[in-house]
Amino acid sequence: MAQNSLFSRFAKKSAHVTGLPGTFLIAVFVILAWAITGPLFQFSDTWQLVINTGTTIITFLMVFLIQNTQNRDSVAVQLKLDELIRATRSAHDSLMDLEELEEAELEQIRAKFEEAAAKARNKLRALDSAFATFNALEKEAEDLTEEPKEQQKDH
Repeated sequence: MAQNSLFSRFAKKSAHVTGLPGTFLIAVFVILAWAITGPLFQFSDTWQLVINTGTTIITFLMVFLIQNTQNRDSVAVQLKLDELIRATRSAHDSLMDLEELEEAELEQIRAKFEEAAAKARNKLRALDSAFATFNALEKEAEDLTEEPKEQQKDH
């Protein structure tokens, strides 16, 4: 495999580090330190500007790191799904690479799958209904066969 780009390595490492509980605790500590220093700086505009500027810059940069991570993860998941489709005999190979289709094409395919799912659910409901009827008849038959035994004991 080709060596990862500098940005890709940085994005992976940053995503990992920023997701750690320790990083969250550091952020909480920074906010608490900022809040505690408020009276020291008489809650001045500069004091407020420090936190506003810092959080804005961090948020702006994190958007790109998060997007990079999501893009990479999405591609990996799509490739894994494509491989499962390819390797499964009864699966439709035409479903591989669906993410490359236009919205209208995806909607048509989704509608076909919704229709197939509805048919499958209707069959399942029919089976459930038949099974419930069978169970009721079976219970009724058991009740009928138990009555004579109880009557025989009384005699």
